[in-house]
Amino acid sequence: MVDEETLQSNLDRAIEEEDYARAAKIRDDLRMLHEDAKASLLAANARFYNAFKNGDIAAMYSIWAKGDHVYVVHPSAARISGYDVVMQSWEMVCNAAYEYPLNIDLKNIEAHVRGGLGYVTCLEVVKTKGRTWGKQIATNVFEKVDGTWLMCVHHASHIEE
Repeated sequence: MVDEETLQSNLDRAIEEEDYARAAKIRDDLRMLHEDAKASLLAANARFYNAFKNGDIAAMYSIWAKGDHVYVVHPSAARISGYDVVMQSWEMVCNAAYEYPLNIDLKNIEAHVRGGLGYVTCLEVVKTKGRTWGKQIATNVFEKVDGTWLMCVHHASHIEE
């Protein structure tokens, strides 16, 4: 499989050589690569929210990249950095006295991919039985590790209604 950087370089060369038929083919290949990458990124984002919704800490562990570079900002909380501490924070969330599954409604979802990095922004509306957490704006950053999108940043901040 040809990567994005190679396709872009080939596209630039085809345009420079005025080989527009080849350029159109490469452009289409590049567009398909972007669409496939975006779809797999959105699937990774869905796995994250499914683990969150169900309080599934085992799934949460498998979704996150390993390393000191990962971090989470839970609503109204400070930044928590490093895989082990981030996972401890999710253990606290998953072990809280919420009635799972949570109802998490995502709105205004946008995904962007460039090479091995991608991010998803969205509006989260999280509800437990009989209680709403309000609305949070979220940014989820993923990195591709061995062909799999893994989360490296989740930042959720409350917004006023």
